[in-house]
Amino acid sequence: MFDLGIASCLEYLEAVPWSEDEEEKVLYNISQLQLEESASEVLLRVSSEPSTSAQADVILLRLLTGVLQAKDDKARREMKSLISRLLREDEPSNNNRIDISKDTLYHLCHRCISSLVLCLSEATSADETCRDRGVLMGEIAREADNMQWIVDILVEKKMADEFVKLWADQKELAIMHSKIPTMYRHEISRITAQLCIAIGRGHILVPQDARFSLLSTWLEALYEDFGWMRRASRSVDKKLVEDALGQTILTLPLPQQQTILLNWFDRFLNKGDDCPNFQRAFEIWWRRAFIREYMSERDNSQLQITICDYSN
Repeated sequence: MFDLGIASCLEYLEAVPWSEDEEEKVLYNISQLQLEESASEVLLRVSSEPSTSAQADVILLRLLTGVLQAKDDKARREMKSLISRLLREDEPSNNNRIDISKDTLYHLCHRCISSLVLCLSEATSADETCRDRGVLMGEIAREADNMQWIVDILVEKKMADEFVKLWADQKELAIMHSKIPTMYRHEISRITAQLCIAIGRGHILVPQDARFSLLSTWLEALYEDFGWMRRASRSVDKKLVEDALGQTILTLPLPQQQTILLNWFDRFLNKGDDCPNFQRAFEIWWRRAFIREYMSERDNSQLQITICDYSN
């Protein structure tokens, strides 16, 4: 009778839907009663044959690609949020975590960059027969938003170091960027801001030449777009971007800090709030360049005098 009762319960559990709380209780009780073998049909709902990392990667590539190519913007935003949340829940400490390969993410990065280059090339072309300009500009903003999403995942997965160099190498894209109306192109500059925020927080660790190359290629574009970024997007935290850029500048050798910050000083006087405010970074550079240098020279002078007195 007991076995028949268990079988009847398992048959019932296999047929009815479960809430998340009920699912946890079902799995716990099956485990406690050691019913895994007889409950195999019930467990099919929550488990399958162990999948390889390659299989998981194929599924993730399909999902990410689907989001990047989505036709409905509202659905695209919702699925971006869903996938991002699920990937964040996939903690490194989880032994059964889903591994998305770096190759997969960088494949998508190159695809997004290629799309941006293609759209900007078409937008800057003198050919009047090209597609509707409004549609084209919308595609530029969309591809830039796609790129931001992939960069977020790279940073979250601690795989973004190579992207800093990849983005710094996009000099052709940066040149074309200056020829596009700011209201469409400012989303591209947000990619640079993303990277600087991650660098400023220590989430991306790259050599100084990569950091300087990033700023050399994209800082001018970010200056030009900063006003639009600040006004057009509620998700842009002005102070966060300013602090991150300042921190990134201050990681460079002192002569490079000087070059960037003196150029910023001139620009800020002319643009005001439409230019990032690096006053804090400027103060730190000033003290490094002059106050500490003066103090060091004075200390050395006092040390030499003391030595001379001792010798006499």
